[in-house]
Amino acid sequence: MTAVSRIVRLRHPGVFRDFTWPQDLPLFSRYNLIYGWNGSGKTTISKVLRALETRTAPANGEVTLSINGAEVRGQQFGQATLAVRVFNRDFVSEAVFPVAGGDVPPILVVGKESVEKQKAVERLKKDLANAQAALESALSMKRDAERALDRHCIDRATVIRDTLRSPGFNPYNNYDKSNFRPRAQTMVADGNKGNHRLPESDREKLLAQHRATPKPKIREISYQLPTLATQAGAVSQLLQTTVVSAALQSLKDDPPLSAWVHQGLGLHQDRHAEGCLFCEQTLPKDRLTALEAHFSAEYDKFLKSADEQIASLQAASKAAATVSLPNRAEFYDDLAVDYEAARTALDGVLESAKNALDSLAQALANKKGRAFESIKLTVVVPEIDYKAVDRLNETIRKHNHACDDFQSRTSAAREGIEADSVAGVLDEFQKLVAAVDASGKSVDQADTETNRLKGEIARLERDIVEHRQPAEELNNDLHKYLGHDELRLEVKDTGYTITRNGAPAQALSEGETTAIALLYFLKSLQDRRFDLANGVVVLDDPVSSLDANALYLAFAFIRERTEHAAQLFILTHNFTFFRQVRNWFHHLRGQDKKKGRFYMLDCARDSNHRSSSIRRLDPLLEQYESEYHYLFARIYREATASTPEAMEQNYVLPNMARRLLETFLAFRRPASGELWQKCQDVEFDEAKKLRILRFLHTYSHGDAIGEPEHDPSFLGEARAVLSDLLEFIKDQDPDHYAAMVRLVEPPAEEENDG
Repeated sequence: MTAVSRIVRLRHPGVFRDFTWPQDLPLFSRYNLIYGWNGSGKTTISKVLRALETRTAPANGEVTLSINGAEVRGQQFGQATLAVRVFNRDFVSEAVFPVAGGDVPPILVVGKESVEKQKAVERLKKDLANAQAALESALSMKRDAERALDRHCIDRATVIRDTLRSPGFNPYNNYDKSNFRPRAQTMVADGNKGNHRLPESDREKLLAQHRATPKPKIREISYQLPTLATQAGAVSQLLQTTVVSAALQSLKDDPPLSAWVHQGLGLHQDRHAEGCLFCEQTLPKDRLTALEAHFSAEYDKFLKSADEQIASLQAASKAAATVSLPNRAEFYDDLAVDYEAARTALDGVLESAKNALDSLAQALANKKGRAFESIKLTVVVPEIDYKAVDRLNETIRKHNHACDDFQSRTSAAREGIEADSVAGVLDEFQKLVAAVDASGKSVDQADTETNRLKGEIARLERDIVEHRQPAEELNNDLHKYLGHDELRLEVKDTGYTITRNGAPAQALSEGETTAIALLYFLKSLQDRRFDLANGVVVLDDPVSSLDANALYLAFAFIRERTEHAAQLFILTHNFTFFRQVRNWFHHLRGQDKKKGRFYMLDCARDSNHRSSSIRRLDPLLEQYESEYHYLFARIYREATASTPEAMEQNYVLPNMARRLLETFLAFRRPASGELWQKCQDVEFDEAKKLRILRFLHTYSHGDAIGEPEHDPSFLGEARAVLSDLLEFIKDQDPDHYAAMVRLVEPPAEEENDG
């Protein structure tokens, strides 16, 4: 069964824009020759078949092939099993000359006993490629993990350094990742991260200690709060005391008057006055005696006790109001908050105490006017914190201790802040360390596997040396092909390197490059990895850039090395090579006699785009022995046709006409020169010559009309121009022209005789 029977569908951004295999077009056979000029789609077909060879979907477009009776889309090439070898420009650039001066891959031809070893090497190389990819991936992941950990350490160390930086000597001024990482590692090892975390308030205190500057000591507060309960008891007792005397009711009922009279009585007694010092009138008889009886000694004693108690209360109130407390600014910043709280509490206590003392003093003052009554104490004595002074002094003592141990205190604060900062990011640090460790293990595993595979491959490859024999055979082919042995392929490791006269070859000519690439490809068909008898061989323009002698020799090599292929495709634009292959396929023998197929690529223009298709080879190309015969026949038939061709058909005519004229003048005017120069030397109607040249120059180049003044409708004049061209040939060589016409349109009797 034919391997590839047809190209079912081909949509491509190139010239095969929307090709579907015509129903009347014969299927591909074992031997297939496809003729087409440059730009007609040969490369596109070879790329499709090379994609089938490499088991990859075509890079561009959509394709469906019929393979062994089943339709296979391009996306399914990866699952294809058909063995294919394609010679085209991609093969040359990828397999033979991948880089300038590069080595040619080896052709492995092994003995029967080494087949299993070679298969093992191929499997191991695939495994090695996967292992090396895994190693590179693991190394990349490890580098990324290490960079992430390093960046984390740098960033966190920078934060700590910026936080703890200070003028003068300070070890944290140069804090970096080399300090942070060991600290974090130690903390992870100790497992005491939680012990280093600080509440925000404690951290702020440590930051204040870190920023502090030395301050002087502060004197402690020596004030002692009064015992209000004791004071209240004394006052209550005095309030309940009553003076027993011959009291005058009028004075008893009027405390202000009683106080005024008591003061006046003292003045009269001191001055022994017998008259009233106020009104200078004579006092009534027994008035002073009555007053003295009212204001007895017991009364005076009471007043004295009350005054003394009031004085004591007022002194205590004054002391509470005038307690001198230090300024907040005198404390270190981390103690200022504690001090402020202690001071606020003490201020409240002092205020409460002062108010209570003043109330007690006022109660006694009121009692003095009511000495003859028992009064109940109504002043509520508050509960006060008698330790408020001690707490404030404790803050002062902390401050004074900090003054004595300023440097060690600052250092301890910085260490605490550092520990808190490290502990705060320890989870992230551990994750990054774990990632580095995990990636390191992956690297070790991948490296171990890679080294194991390399060792196994090296051991097997030491047993595989038979690729030296095909190297010598290829050198023999080169010698026959080139006629000299200057160029050679030398074995290098498991491949070849090209030498010229023993030195690495430089600046190979295009012909040498083509020769080496083609012979290498043909030799590769003998490779154990390719079964020629069941495989498909494709050659796309294999004789490009070869001179005539090399072309015939190349054909001989191609015929010898490919005739036993299960299926062969040859694509060419070279008519001489085409003729050689055509004659070969015409003279196939035995069972292959009718297995030659001939196709051509027909490129027409649709709208503004060229579009190619595969069709039967034009009978003219099979009938005549030169491309010139074919071109003359096409031009003659177009010029003499009775019905006009469709416009798009005319687009191929300028190129054909140009090739025909160039070939004709090559014999008529063998001197070198451009086409227009050769025409200038020919005597012919100048207007028609100009018309022919303008037509050829305008429409035989490029894929689209390039000048705005080029009216596509001018192609409608193609038939008239082609008639001028035929007239030109007839004018220059009438006998030649007549002979060519007889070939195209032989006389009836000749046809009958034939």
